[in-house]
Amino acid sequence: MKTPWWFLHKTPLSFLLLPVAFIYYGIGRVVYGWRKMFAYKSRRKIICIGGIFAGGVGKTPIVRIIANFLDSPVVMRGYKRTASTNNIGDEAAMLMSDGIAVHVGHRKSNILLLNRQKDNTPIVMDDGLQNPSIKKDISIYVFDEGLGFGNGFLLPAGPLRETKSHILNADAIIVIKNKNPRKKFALPTGIPIFYAENKTVSPYARGERLFAFAGIGYPKKFFNSLTGVVAKRGFGDHYQYTEKDIADLIESARRKKAKLVTTEKDWVRLPIDVREKIKFARLETKIDERFFDWLKGKLNCVQ
Repeated sequence: MKTPWWFLHKTPLSFLLLPVAFIYYGIGRVVYGWRKMFAYKSRRKIICIGGIFAGGVGKTPIVRIIANFLDSPVVMRGYKRTASTNNIGDEAAMLMSDGIAVHVGHRKSNILLLNRQKDNTPIVMDDGLQNPSIKKDISIYVFDEGLGFGNGFLLPAGPLRETKSHILNADAIIVIKNKNPRKKFALPTGIPIFYAENKTVSPYARGERLFAFAGIGYPKKFFNSLTGVVAKRGFGDHYQYTEKDIADLIESARRKKAKLVTTEKDWVRLPIDVREKIKFARLETKIDERFFDWLKGKLNCVQ
């Protein structure tokens, strides 16, 4: 589905949805408290990377960097698993293409299996900060500076899974920089905050006419990161492209005399034979080096 347009703005509709948000959140807290009573403590340390903002912040590249740094396996749900991604999901496919051991499905079951191994390296959990059934040793919250807290409301009135006060549960925060930072985006003091930078590398030479398309949380972020875009088309997050979609995109690009380009996350969802015709722009993410010193120190302190 497409990200609701009101998530970034306080609109009449978002205010109308506030009562639903309070009810939804209240029920969620009751369920959370019940599940927390039976939380599982992993033998291997669990590093959970997620956030309170629902989708679109650019968490997967952060997971990839940290998993590679620690040579750790990743556990994740594997959202929208389809045949085009070998039934593991687009984010899992992206991580596996980088040589990371990814375990998709029920997180707790996968952690139980990993704990049977002799390996003692930490396990990286992709998302799951709102899942109390597994105790986390380190919780890292990720934000996009350009999205901030959106309109500041809880789901479904806004993009927040939890109230802002839950950020205090973070051991560290990673903020992805944006040339247009969100106003009134203030994070609590007393928690280590590190910054990351994204750089989108086009597969085409500068000056080439591009037709960009993306099915991610906020396609506009991708479109704005490219130069030479003469046409663009956004789809819902984790969108599953049909043969008709692809044919329409190819024909539209032909009429515009442009090259099709998409994100890596979208590219892995395309049929294999189509991947030869469409290229993706590589996203290079760099985290402040101080973060890795902090992470090593934190792991040494965690019992």
